[in-house]
Order: sequence, then structure tokens, then C-alpha cells
Amino acid sequence: MKAKSIPNLRDGTRCKVIGGVHAGKAGTVRDIKTSKTGHLTITVVQTNGDRFKTLARNVEIQAGKKP
Repeated sequence: MKAKSIPNLRDGTRCKVIGGVHAGKAGTVRDIKTSKTGHLTITVVQTNGDRFKTLARNVEIQAGKKP
């Protein structure tokens, strides 16, 4: 199965979670993977060091923000 690509989603990009369990949190994208079912999953690292995994479709890239 082919995963949908999200423009500008790269390791080190700043993002904000807009859906799912972690909605409202923000951080830096790390570890982009494609699951067995074809969905893109990412690990988001917050500024305090906490990490969580979420689906890429639940994030919004923050324009103009550098890591």
C-alpha cells in the first residue's frame, strides 16, 4: 500500500498536533515511518524532552519555524 505524502514533512521540522489524543501539543518531528497498514507515523519530541508517537495526518507544519 502506498502512503500519502505530506509536503514539507521532514525530520527536524516544527509541528503542532491538531487531532487525536495529543491535540494541542507541539514539537519537532523525528522518526518518520510507514506502518504495515500504510499510514505515516511520526515521533514528536517536545521542548521538554517528552516524546510521543502520532499519525502524520494529525499534525500541521508550522511555517517559518526552524528547529
